[in-house]
Amino acid sequence: MIPSADVLLSPAGARARIVGVDRLVPLLDGSRVPYVNLDNAASTPPLQDALQAINALAPYYSSVHRGSGFKSRLSTGAYEWARAVIGRFVGADPATHTVVFGKNTTEAINKLSYRLPIGADQVVISTQLEHHSNDLPWRARARVLHARALDCGRLDEDHLDELLTAHAGRIALVTVTGASNVTGYIQPIHRIARKAHAAGAPVLVDAAQLAPHRSVDVRRSDDPEHLDFLTLSAHKMYAPFGTGALIAPRELFRHAPPEYSGGGTVEAVTLDEVDWAEPPEREEAGSPNVLGAVAMAAAARALQEMDLAAVARHERELLAYALRRLAEVPGLVVYGERDPEAAGRDKVGVIPFNLADEPHARVAAVLGYEHGVGVRNGCFCAHPYVVRLLHLPPAEAASWRRRVLQGDHTALPGMVRMSLGCYSNQEDVDRLVAGLHAIARGDVRGAYRVERATGDYLPVGVEERLETYLPWLGSHPDDGSAATVF
Repeated sequence: MIPSADVLLSPAGARARIVGVDRLVPLLDGSRVPYVNLDNAASTPPLQDALQAINALAPYYSSVHRGSGFKSRLSTGAYEWARAVIGRFVGADPATHTVVFGKNTTEAINKLSYRLPIGADQVVISTQLEHHSNDLPWRARARVLHARALDCGRLDEDHLDELLTAHAGRIALVTVTGASNVTGYIQPIHRIARKAHAAGAPVLVDAAQLAPHRSVDVRRSDDPEHLDFLTLSAHKMYAPFGTGALIAPRELFRHAPPEYSGGGTVEAVTLDEVDWAEPPEREEAGSPNVLGAVAMAAAARALQEMDLAAVARHERELLAYALRRLAEVPGLVVYGERDPEAAGRDKVGVIPFNLADEPHARVAAVLGYEHGVGVRNGCFCAHPYVVRLLHLPPAEAASWRRRVLQGDHTALPGMVRMSLGCYSNQEDVDRLVAGLHAIARGDVRGAYRVERATGDYLPVGVEERLETYLPWLGSHPDDGSAATVF
């Protein structure tokens, strides 16, 4: 029996610190069961610590910077405290680094894509494992070269070395995910950083998936394995209140105007001239999300209190347990690492799979509607990587793309993904596996139809009254009701 997260993690146990854990949700048969959230790679529930920080600040909330009233002074102090906490969370040096707050990792990477100088003859080197957010912004700015994924889904580091050698001196950036949101593989980010620096390139690590599971340290700038740029998303760190962060050398932002300008970004403006504020203020146009930043910092402190090494140990054991249990399900195929003992060494708690010939979207729907288990299905904003893992022939890949462009998502390739949080336990895995066994033997209670425009499977004839759970949904702007009939 694996010890629960409550036993492994201090001080009070991770599960007890999660808002809404084990909340009852409805099933198709009219019963209600405690919800099992195995979709943490998409977004985590809030920690009590984050919500309490918001509730503590909310009565004093006011606009930050330049306000003379007490609430404004207090809010400014809280906002700058959050910035300092996030910097310490990743080991940033306040003398050389700055923390720029924004909405999420996607916005942070886009910001860097605008602010990083890239010459016309330079390239950006990325990998086939990337989330679209660490790929598409760079395609708009430069020629992007992708280091391949191996058949098993790991990074082909030899191919990365070839790209670094072939383009040394002309590389604007090497950008990699810290941990894959599809397979959970953890990248050797510091080894990659050393190789990138040797080729004359800075390195960006998208740590959205890594930071909630493992300690991240950008290291000193004189360390050859330091990380030049790092991005975080609060909604992956148990503070889903609309905040993310870019950690970067302050000097980067001093030599050009920001991509967004307006209130808060300047020192002085005349009709003819603009004097920009020092970073990070010049990079945070408009009124910032003060409450979200404070919640993110509170969550970061809570993760440190829990001890991310303890989180990793618990996750390794639970990953091994999950892989052993999934292997019992007839027809189930796991993508990526399948060895229960090897999985925890360089992988966070993410397992993608498919079940025999069942459409991935139908499996996910039945798990949700009939078993109260939340998972995710599809390509997880990483189409090239998923196509590689599925080993789709080029003709088949071209076929589904044509259908999607015609508005038909019913044949979209993909997988089902279960993803663990620091609070997940053995019972959560058991509920998932029980649901998969039921699907495998054909024990599906509802009749489902597939939506052409989305590829989602919905139960036929089911009325879902959402206002039962959120009464303010009762006045729906469209029809006066939050009831949905599938």
